[in-house]
Amino acid sequence: MQTTILGYPRIGTHRELKFATEDYWAGRSDATALAKTAEVLRQEVWTGLRDAGLDTIPSNTFSLYDQVLDTSVMVDAVPGRYRHLTGLDRYFAMARGVQDVPALEMTKWFDTNYHYIVPEVGPDTRFRLADGARSKPLVEYAEARALGVETRPVLVGPLTYLLLAKASPGAPAGFRPLGLLDELVEVYADLLERLAGAGARWVQLDEPALVADRNAEEIAALARVYERLGELPNRPRILVATYFGTVDADALRMLAATRVEAVGLDFVAGPGNLGVLASVGGLPRKTVVAGVVDGRNVWRTDVQRAKATCAVLLGLADQVEVSTSCSLLHVPLDLDAETALDPAVRGRLAFARQKVAEVVALGRASRSGAPGPLPATEVETATVDHRVRARLDMLGDGVRRGDRAARFAAQRAALRLPDLATTTIGSFPQTPEIRKARAAHKAGQLTHAAYQQAMREEVERVIALQEELGLDVLVHGEPERNDMVQYFAERLDGYAATDHGWVQSYGSRCVRPPILHSDVFRPEPMTIGWATYAQSLTDRPVKGMLTGPVTMLAWSFVRDDQPLADTARQVALALRDEIHDLEAAGIRIIQVDEPALRELLPLRGDEHAAYLAWAVGAFRLATCGVADSTQIHTHMCYSEFGEIIGAIGDLDADVTSVEAARSDMELVADLRDAGYQSGIGPGVYDIHSPRVPSSEEIEQNLRRALQAVDPTRLWVNPDCGLKTRGYPETSASLRNMVTAARALRVPQD
Repeated sequence: MQTTILGYPRIGTHRELKFATEDYWAGRSDATALAKTAEVLRQEVWTGLRDAGLDTIPSNTFSLYDQVLDTSVMVDAVPGRYRHLTGLDRYFAMARGVQDVPALEMTKWFDTNYHYIVPEVGPDTRFRLADGARSKPLVEYAEARALGVETRPVLVGPLTYLLLAKASPGAPAGFRPLGLLDELVEVYADLLERLAGAGARWVQLDEPALVADRNAEEIAALARVYERLGELPNRPRILVATYFGTVDADALRMLAATRVEAVGLDFVAGPGNLGVLASVGGLPRKTVVAGVVDGRNVWRTDVQRAKATCAVLLGLADQVEVSTSCSLLHVPLDLDAETALDPAVRGRLAFARQKVAEVVALGRASRSGAPGPLPATEVETATVDHRVRARLDMLGDGVRRGDRAARFAAQRAALRLPDLATTTIGSFPQTPEIRKARAAHKAGQLTHAAYQQAMREEVERVIALQEELGLDVLVHGEPERNDMVQYFAERLDGYAATDHGWVQSYGSRCVRPPILHSDVFRPEPMTIGWATYAQSLTDRPVKGMLTGPVTMLAWSFVRDDQPLADTARQVALALRDEIHDLEAAGIRIIQVDEPALRELLPLRGDEHAAYLAWAVGAFRLATCGVADSTQIHTHMCYSEFGEIIGAIGDLDADVTSVEAARSDMELVADLRDAGYQSGIGPGVYDIHSPRVPSSEEIEQNLRRALQAVDPTRLWVNPDCGLKTRGYPETSASLRNMVTAARALRVPQD
């Protein structure tokens, strides 16, 4: 058996890519310096994988921002509004926007927390290989080859690319991006022939869309793509990689009939792939690239299960290649850097470098028939908290709040807020001073008292700024929080935090997902002191800020020894206790963020109902115990929420704020059409772009929203937290937001 992986982290051991990119954006370095950093990172990955013993190594998995954006640039799918720009200015404008041009839409990559830049195409899109012989996959293949490393260039597959794309503004009704498939495939044909001419033996085309529900038209489109590419007389051998679930049986049957030489299947997230493979008669003349090492979670591989899967596959395919289930982009780089982790937890883990070693060892053991240097399957088990389990059994599943109309009336009377009430999502800019203070405190160079005082001073600054700007509902700004999930994980039993376990979320944004390894319990209040201190500084309501149970799971590496639903209820119980304490302390508005509610939605429709039942149930368990006059908010961002409109209503929050600026307020009309009756705060400007929106632009967005939402239920807010922005742009943007809201308010008697 040969060995490979489908992709690898690209940010660098010390997040070199993040810092080099941000230096370029800030004007502290130039394009040459950024290109050099990128080159060094790529070469470190290729030579490191070669030295680790992998038989085949992927290339073109590196990106300065996002691989889908790279594909759009590669095939010249650049909307006209960016064409006056060139080079990196154009590339980053598409990702982040510039002052006069908003960015392209951004959303989640299937059911992960990685964000991609959504392609925008229309009838006037003319695909071509934009840079010809200097196209990125060709350049990086040649770069690796010059180092003596033979690689397999990786491309986003043409079908997946167009299924993820959106019609450009102004496209005729009925236009669908998939209608451009034949033109796009010719560009891929050109690229494959050029790669073959450069010496490439294999190419990988990622088609994760094939694990979602696909209709007959899409299956027929799949056939057209790979019949055309398969018939090319001069091309590399083709690996079509699927991942994140069980492949559609009709899609696999169609691929089996084409000339592609290999198919990648995910046997971790898609255990049903064995049955599907058997149902189509196997792949007797092809290679199965067997994803038996988990590319999305951090637990060590069950060696015996992986070997058993490979043994079965040997009877269903011509050859089997051991691989990760998906790209290792989704896990941290190296467990060896985590010297402070509890050994009992650490012994159960494997990060990217360790997973490569697992792949190599599995391949060698399978070739020789001997056990080889395989790591033993974990022996430590999760800690069980019987107190938590007993309380959950007593609460049961029938948790509900009071009548929605009665709550609305009680909150109007208690809070006395104007129509089009203004607020923010939670975080304010995390300045260099805040980060330095946190680092010094962690290193023991700043006393706890001095750190607390520095954070209190920042809270005072944030409250004063919001009052000066005229916001109606305030936040404390979260200066004490390193991350919206990690902060709580560090205060809950059952979680472990890493020091260097960074994972790319989007662009230069990296997160350190905590590790949920055992039963979850809240030993003491987590936010009360900060919330009450902020409230003591103002007469306006200050929101208590929590992260919801689904997001606490989605943005963590979660134990895999019990159902997610059971773990979600444990987290919800801890949050329920925190909410009760906040309410008792006089906090009248409590926000429980669930930006990942859509993210965890299964890719197959027949699994949606079961997931939404436990996800909604966990949120309600956390929030249902408060008085009618206490207002519960939630926040969601950067996902296609149209598919879960009903579930958003079922959460029974009093106010839901959602990302809407990049998607032109699409969700607001969807909510109206679904009969949504609670408060709604569509994001009126995009915080992931450095541009400052004018008050007129925000007012235009609000007018769109008012066509669907009564002003008594419409809230005015940015589309996400402000942590990554600077204070000058934040103040200017919020000032314009308040101006726009006041301009549209009807004077009250």
